[in-house]
Order: sequence, then C-alpha cells, then structure tokens
Amino acid sequence: MGFDLKHSTPQKQSTPKTTTSDWQTLLQKEITWFGHFFNGKRKENFYTELGVLLTAGISLKEAIGLLAENQKKQAYKAFLEDMKQQLIAGTSFSTICAQEKAFSTYEQYAIQIGEDSGQLEEICKALGDFYTRRNEQKRQIRAALTYPSIIMCTAFLVLVFMLNWVVPMFEDIFAQNQVSLPPLTQFIISLSAFFQTYGVVVIVLILLIWAALFSLRQNKIWKQKRQQFLSKTPIIGLFLKNNYIAQFVQAMALLVRAKVPIVRGLELTKKMVGYYPLEKNLETAIHKIMAGNSLSESLAAQPLFDNQFISLIRVAEETNQTEFIFERLHQQYQSKLQQQSKTLSTVLEPFIILFIGILVGVILIAMYMPMFELSSVLG
Repeated sequence: MGFDLKHSTPQKQSTPKTTTSDWQTLLQKEITWFGHFFNGKRKENFYTELGVLLTAGISLKEAIGLLAENQKKQAYKAFLEDMKQQLIAGTSFSTICAQEKAFSTYEQYAIQIGEDSGQLEEICKALGDFYTRRNEQKRQIRAALTYPSIIMCTAFLVLVFMLNWVVPMFEDIFAQNQVSLPPLTQFIISLSAFFQTYGVVVIVLILLIWAALFSLRQNKIWKQKRQQFLSKTPIIGLFLKNNYIAQFVQAMALLVRAKVPIVRGLELTKKMVGYYPLEKNLETAIHKIMAGNSLSESLAAQPLFDNQFISLIRVAEETNQTEFIFERLHQQYQSKLQQQSKTLSTVLEPFIILFIGILVGVILIAMYMPMFELSSVLG
C-alpha cells in the first residue's frame, strides 16, 4: 500500500459507491488465515515507506499517521493508529516495538540503535531491504516446492481413482470367469478392498496428522527435530542451509552497519533466523569468541560454514571491511539460492513423474496379467 506525500492531513472521505472495482478490490484483498497480519510482506512495505517519509523530513508520528490513513485493512490500520497514539504520548518507537509481539528482538534492537544514533531513517531503509530480500528467498522456496507438491497431490488422486473404480471393474471380470490371480494382482485387489472400506478413515487420519503437525510447527523440540531431519536430506537440506545462512549474513551486514558489536549481533541473529542447526553453531561460536578467539576461528570450527565463507570472514577481520564482506556473502548466497531453486525443480520433476508412472504401471500390470489367462480360457 502506497502513501501520498502531498496530503499529510486527513481528507474528508465521500460516501463510497459500489462499483465493479469493489469486487476487484475484494478479490485482491489479503486474507490472513494463520499468524499475525503484520507479516513479512507488510513489514517490507512498512519499513521501506517509513524510511522514505523520514528521509523526506516528516516526523515519525506524522509518518506513522500517513501510513495509517492509506490502509484499507482495518486491523492493520488500527495497529498503526495505536502506534501513533503511543508516540504522541511520549513512548519511544523502540519501546513500542518491544511491547508488540509482531516485532522481533532483531527489529527492536535495530530500531533502538537507529534512535540512539539519530539514523532511524537509514535503519528503516535497511530493514525494508532486509525484508525485501527475505521475502524473495521465501518466494524462491515456494516456487521450488509448489510444482512437486502439485504433482504429488495428483499422484494421490490418481491412486484413489484407480483403487476405487478401475480395480473393482477388473475384479468383477476375474470373479465371473474364475480366473486364478497372481500374487501381485491379489495384493492390489486387497489394497483396493481395504481402501474402499477404510478410505474415508485413512483420509481423515491424514488430515488429523497434518493438523497436528501444523499445530506443533512452533513447538521448540518438534521444530528442532524437523529441521535436523531436513538438513540431512541431499538436495533440500543444502537449499535450506543456504537460505538461512543468506538471512544470517544479511542481518549481520545491517547490524555491523549500525555499529553493533559482533557478539551482540550474533546473539540477535541467532534469535531472529529460527534455524536450529545455525542457532547451535552460532551459540558455540559466541562462546569461543568470548573465550578470546576471533570470529573466523570461531566459525571455522562449525560444520555449517564452508572454507570460502571462513576465508572471506578472515579477510573482513584483516581489512576491517566487515560490512562489505557480509554484503558480499549475502549476494553470493542469494545467487546460490536462485540456482538451487531451479535445480530443485528440475531434479524433482522427473523423479516425481517417474514415481507416478511406476505407481500407475504396477496397478495396470497387476490387472492385465490375469487377462492373458482369461483370453486363453475364453479361447
């Protein structure tokens, strides 16, 4: 949602009229089913637009008010209006962020640094850039996994159709002609009978399991086990690792730019990234730094970081260009993610198609094997 720099005072609104554009607005309206409405996409717009307004010389209270005026979603508008009222009452922006669950510890600390240093507009621009890149990384993950997910759902529907309608037709033919069935055919027919009897129960169980896993997505132990398992998978594990490391180096670049000490920056990014293998590695690295080791030496002892990563960090320490090196690392990992997202789709697609072909082929072979004996009986 954009803003208008020319109108900083509230304008009198005319009575809305119902037109065809209202239906288009309704279709384009963002619906939040789960989680907070102040999501990554909205944070991207919020920080980017707030940074532009602050750079233009508008005060923080007026900038928040302008953003609130141009919102159509009532929950978000009320959220910004409440923030504006707290600012008018004398509460600092960082204190408001600390009180709101919608803001992460990383955002709170970055904004506090911006207020203390008088560079709030630069911090807001940097946060906007951070969420822009983070949202792009999420889109890459979705793009890489959407097509395989659709194919797997299609495979499941094909299996249901064949077991419920195709196999019973052949079963009736075999029963009428008293054809002896090979073991594979008997197994497929038994599977079909089971699915016809308990198919609804199986589907309900699958939905319940999915709902249970979804409800546990924020459970710390479950999240750790799931991420450890995914990190060991051949292709997806490497893709996820690079995605979270890209978020880590981008966050560190912002914090280093804001003159945050390295140890404090590592602690903040550890809380912000939310990837257990990376959190574990950073926790160990923090202890090593506090014991007197350098950043490169501390990270070199962690299995998550490769030699190229460590070499660049060592160069950053020797040349005192930490911010530049972290930005450089982020660009490298962003490029890796783009390549790997394409590779992920390219590699998974033929394997999934092959899986569906084998699945359908086994069922058809099992059904056609007795047909040879049936043709000889009829002949």
